Amino acid sequence: MKLTRLRLIGFKSFVEPTDFLIEPGLTGVVGPNGCGKSNLVEAMRWVMGEASHKAMRAAGMDDVIFSGNNTRAPRNTAEVAMTIDNSMRTAPAQFNGDDMLEVSRRIERDEGSTYRLNGREVRARDIQILFADASTGARSPAMVHQGRIGEIIQAKPEQRRRVLEEAAGISGLHARRHEAELRLRAAEQNLARLEDVIGQLAGQIDALKRQARQAVRYRALSQNIRKAEAALFHLRLVQAKTEVTQAEAAQAAGVREVAERTGAEAEAATRQANAAADLPALREGEAKAAAALQRLVVARDALEREATLARERIAELARRLVQLGEDCEREQRLGADAEAALARLHTEQETLARGRCDTRRQRNPLRRTDRGARRPDGQTHPTRDDHPRLRRAPRAA
Repeated sequence: MKLTRLRLIGFKSFVEPTDFLIEPGLTGVVGPNGCGKSNLVEAMRWVMGEASHKAMRAAGMDDVIFSGNNTRAPRNTAEVAMTIDNSMRTAPAQFNGDDMLEVSRRIERDEGSTYRLNGREVRARDIQILFADASTGARSPAMVHQGRIGEIIQAKPEQRRRVLEEAAGISGLHARRHEAELRLRAAEQNLARLEDVIGQLAGQIDALKRQARQAVRYRALSQNIRKAEAALFHLRLVQAKTEVTQAEAAQAAGVREVAERTGAEAEAATRQANAAADLPALREGEAKAAAALQRLVVARDALEREATLARERIAELARRLVQLGEDCEREQRLGADAEAALARLHTEQETLARGRCDTRRQRNPLRRTDRGARRPDGQTHPTRDDHPRLRRAPRAA
């Protein structure tokens, strides 16, 4: 297999679709620092199945997507496609039907990445085995970077063995052996789980056997129960016949009792007639009691109405008291505001008066000196205009 073309779309600094053709012979990329030469190598490793974001010099795998700059908006996807010449038919059997193989990896922000081979979605493991058969891969010694030669020289024998295996072309076999070992371990785990399931089923079989024995016992008990029920119903029939005989005897006794009760009823009717004769006087007393009760009910209703009016009046007076209290508080606040305003006006008035006196002294200082009375020590007595407490307050306009 030979690499013929590398296509990058939105990968790191390659925001626009970029194709790198790899012709037969030696192909090189020359440019200053920061032009993206290392990004090409990282793109090849990334499409070959690199899963570590640290190997991509990124804090996360989403950082391989173009993050934008001052003139371009960031992208949400990145894709790297690698075209391989398979005319020698050295690819694995499932991919060896085409002359050209196009391996691509596409990542979406916060969605992860997917691998495709000739437009068909495949696993990352399939891509890694494909390149392992070609003695290369994302972490293959064939991908030589800065300081790699020194690492190979100073490497341990186990690490040098990996280089020799890739040179011999058997690294793909080791990858397949590793995958086979993983499948074998998974099969062993499945067998262990199967044994656990078999043990559980054996326990269930024992439980089912116990249930079967219980069912057989239930059938035997059911037959015994049916026999016992038949005997019980026969006993109940005999008892019912006995109860019928006793009921007939009770009926005869009831007839006799009815005759006795009939005589008692006649006697009660006589007493009822006598009570009916006394009923008019009792009804007249009941009417008088009902009239008195009606008067009391009317008086009670009147008292209740008066009590309701009194409660409403009390509530209204309470509301008025609350309103008067609020009015008093408002008037007190207004009075306090008025006193503050008067004090402020008085202060302003004194300030204006002092200002006028100062203005007159500045305009006519000699005249102010003559007006002052001479003291024996040669000083003048202050006049009314000079003393702020003796100064007359100006009249309000």
